[in-house]
Amino acid sequence: MATAVDKEAIKEAYNEVMADKNGVEWAAFTFTDNKLGVTATGDDFDSFKSHFGPDDRGFGYIKIMTGDEMSKRSKFVLSTWVGPNVSVMKKAKMSTDKALMKEIIQNLSVELQIENANEFSMDHFKAEVDKAGGARYGTGVRDL
Repeated sequence: MATAVDKEAIKEAYNEVMADKNGVEWAAFTFTDNKLGVTATGDDFDSFKSHFGPDDRGFGYIKIMTGDEMSKRSKFVLSTWVGPNVSVMKKAKMSTDKALMKEIIQNLSVELQIENANEFSMDHFKAEVDKAGGARYGTGVRDL
């Protein structure tokens, strides 16, 4: 059965995350039966993480602030989550479902496939964004 996608709601949540100073730092998109839609938006990472449990499958889009003391930039992460209790058939469908998401969500710096709950941390997300960003400039002052 084909996945139904609430494209308008997803696009609206995506634009909210990309906007500055509106209090929306993330959006969670999960499945209800075979329909992918917006589950929630918010600003707290723990709340974001709470939408992806062992029985869930879905996507997250989150804004990560990066840079050094001279320059701050917003970077965006698209994460894919498939909980350990999700059936094999639903896991297999995630690759085509991700393609549907990427038709809507096109501005991203990093794409993460979260394999377990331990990887679902702000530190992991920031580390992956920093790794993808390349050079890390600072003031030149080093601790010796």
